[in-house]
Amino acid sequence: MNQSKEMARIAYHALSEKKGEDIKIIDITGVSVLADYFIIANGNSDSQVNALVDHVEEELHKAGYPLKQREGRSGASWILLDFGDIIIHVFDKENRLFYDLERIWKDGKDISPEDLAQ
Repeated sequence: MNQSKEMARIAYHALSEKKGEDIKIIDITGVSVLADYFIIANGNSDSQVNALVDHVEEELHKAGYPLKQREGRSGASWILLDFGDIIIHVFDKENRLFYDLERIWKDGKDISPEDLAQ
């Protein structure tokens, strides 16, 4: 399994464990050089958004993948975690609808969690 796919798999499971909502995995290799995958999720409250972000960071760190950059602070409505090969966006519900990244990155390919296991 390639590194970016493994990172996306770990991130997806970390978000799932903390009950992240509507987790989307988008393969952007064909449309951008920014990263291989965008992972987008939302939480129901500031505290859940923070818990999602902290858990993803912790799980990827344990697997040996260092965080390159973090945008947004605790209590923010949108926090971005850049791990190089994957970029994770965690929103509150309202801002996820407002920014609608899925529409912006519609040229990417939606990936199922099962696809990451292969």
